[in-house]
Amino acid sequence: EVQPVESGGGLVQPGGSLRLSCAASGFHFSRYPLAWVRQRPGEGFEWLSVAFIDGTSIITDSVKGRFTTNRDNAKNTLYLEMNSLEPEDTAVYFCARRNMWYEYDYWGQGTQVIVSS
Repeated sequence: EVQPVESGGGLVQPGGSLRLSCAASGFHFSRYPLAWVRQRPGEGFEWLSVAFIDGTSIITDSVKGRFTTNRDNAKNTLYLEMNSLEPEDTAVYFCARRNMWYEYDYWGQGTQVIVSS
């Protein structure tokens, strides 16, 4: 069974940092691009990043310079490093697998991040 599992969320003060992890199983991890997506309270999904199989990545402009993503294929784990967090970053963060048709076909259950003083 394909199963991504996010962890690392929590409560952090503005200006703080968090590192989210996404441990995946049930598929050949290194063969798929993997994305981070978030959902702010009351809003839709916002795509944040994609880590490609060649080790490169892209980050959406709204968090560029503050967020980075990388993957460790040996550990079957995807990471999202978040710095200079703002209250607007409060959201549920999901990781998702991208298949060959550019569909995000498997999602984790999400991890909650709350940025508040």
